[in-house]
Amino acid sequence: MSVRISASLASAPMECLSKVIDELEKGGVDYIHFDIEDGLFVQAMTLGTKIIPDLRRLTKLPFDIHLMMVNPEWMLPHLTAFGANRISVHYEACPYPRRVLRYITSLGAHAGLAFNPSTPLPDLKYLFPYLSFVVILTTEPEVPDSPFLPEVLEKVRYGRQQLGGVEWVVDGGVTPENLSEVVKSGAQTVVVGRAIFSQNKIKENIAALRSAL
Repeated sequence: MSVRISASLASAPMECLSKVIDELEKGGVDYIHFDIEDGLFVQAMTLGTKIIPDLRRLTKLPFDIHLMMVNPEWMLPHLTAFGANRISVHYEACPYPRRVLRYITSLGAHAGLAFNPSTPLPDLKYLFPYLSFVVILTTEPEVPDSPFLPEVLEKVRYGRQQLGGVEWVVDGGVTPENLSEVVKSGAQTVVVGRAIFSQNKIKENIAALRSAL
């Protein structure tokens, strides 16, 4: 199975998103990735939710929503109504992750659980049958130009051994130069922002990622 690419709009030029979506489609990405923050869980609010329905009519690509917020449950029905296909919440923000994942699934979306670099993986088996994917952050969230942390990839290796029936996602600092290392750890999907939108050469940058794969 080929590795999937989820293009993170947090790094995209905001002034021409319809053109960006068109280029991402033509470049062959697999998902469009949205980071939705509340200013509390992380001290940033890069994208608002209005962008999701506004862009939904422009593409059939699956929308991959990463909620970086406390108490995410209230937002879930709005996101699925807007057209979200995949929604991940943070383990650190959910005292009852199985309940939240079950709620996402009941709304018709695939449910994921995200982990900050410093958070060790717990036993995830009890989250079946609601857990569809696990997101491992390989940069510190929302720190400008945060470096890629290769040591965190050990969590992907360990996670795949523990739980091979879900999709493993690596998010943060992925480039053509480190992509081979990321894939060898067991990642099946990579979330890529800066490396896709660098110098506004979207199609060329996606081609470089595919070549590195």
